Amino acid sequence: MPRNRNTFSSLAAWRRRVVAHALQGGWRWAQQAGAVTAEHPGRLRFRRLGAGTRLAFPQGTVFGERWIEIGECCIIAEQVTLTAGMMPGLDLGTETVLTLGNGVVLGRGSHVIADTTVTIGSDTYCGPYVYITSTNHSYDDPDEPIGRQWPRSEPVSIGPGCWLGTGAVILPGARIGRNVVVAAGAVVRGEVPDHAVVAGAPAKVVRRWDAENGWQPPLRTPAPVPLPANVTPEQLAALAAWEVEQAAGASS
Repeated sequence: MPRNRNTFSSLAAWRRRVVAHALQGGWRWAQQAGAVTAEHPGRLRFRRLGAGTRLAFPQGTVFGERWIEIGECCIIAEQVTLTAGMMPGLDLGTETVLTLGNGVVLGRGSHVIADTTVTIGSDTYCGPYVYITSTNHSYDDPDEPIGRQWPRSEPVSIGPGCWLGTGAVILPGARIGRNVVVAAGAVVRGEVPDHAVVAGAPAKVVRRWDAENGWQPPLRTPAPVPLPANVTPEQLAALAAWEVEQAAGASS
């Protein structure tokens, strides 16, 4: 009896491995086949979809593509929502509503909701679950349910070279400058100057840079060391491997 039980257990384990291998292989195939690119847009017909841009599969909610422009070499992670208009099927006129510049990165589960103009500058990186919206609920009438009151919309602009941390929320009317860091979980409204770090809810400037004094308050981490000229990818890989070995030796 113990021998039969071991035999059945081994057979069940083998079956699980086979099924797991098949499912994982099938999912990898679906991720490749379901990705959206300029060459393979699938059902999505954006006003512009730049070369080298990729929307990972599975996509989140996407509608109003006729009024959405996405630049070159953008990375749109899984389950990212991109919408123009309050609902599908609206006629939004002739102008672009949502614009992503070249090299924009939207992390997994992020949402960009554009009922009026939303612009994200080139080389802006967003962590997972960032929420950017041009529309907010209104609650002027205390007797009417908030969800039944007409929402308010204001344009949103995010300058080039910004970094929006995980879970950041960008509210209607936000105007974020160039090379701005938005801390994880920050809630941004109003204007943010260039070269600033904002944090909190509502977000406030906690650090700024100017040409005379540099970062104020000063950075607590050492300045990054620039890479030597003419360094090759192979040399960088070897250096990274050496640093991992050194770290492992120091911790043992």
